[in-house]
Amino acid sequence: MKFNAVDNFQRKTIREWAEHALKKGVRAVSDGLSCFRGIEDAGCHHTAIVTGGGHASMENELFTWVNTMLGNVKTAITGTYHKLDPKHLGRYLSEFNYRFNRRFDMPSMIARLGQAAVNTAPMPDRLLKLPDVQWQPG
Repeated sequence: MKFNAVDNFQRKTIREWAEHALKKGVRAVSDGLSCFRGIEDAGCHHTAIVTGGGHASMENELFTWVNTMLGNVKTAITGTYHKLDPKHLGRYLSEFNYRFNRRFDMPSMIARLGQAAVNTAPMPDRLLKLPDVQWQPG
């Protein structure tokens, strides 16, 4: 799973994100929002499944796990942080990605955290607030 905050849902922005985040030729499925044609522009295969919107769109079995994951992300972030600041959204998503992608080996997280703490030089607050892999369009 990979999450990145994007500035907008425009075709150009999604193309730039896909060029950065996806390997050429990967197959992506979306809900048919027109901006996701930018995935094709980035050299990937794209299948659009128009869901319509509202509660009925959540009943499409093809999107069950996507909707489950989005719900888990929202619950994890709002359950952890009392105030959400848009300027820190990238950091919130990076933290969730890290924990989610290592969820099957939770005990190793403590050792990895200790190793990172020992090997990381002091850094200013502005750098600590950046997402792990900062992606900016353009």
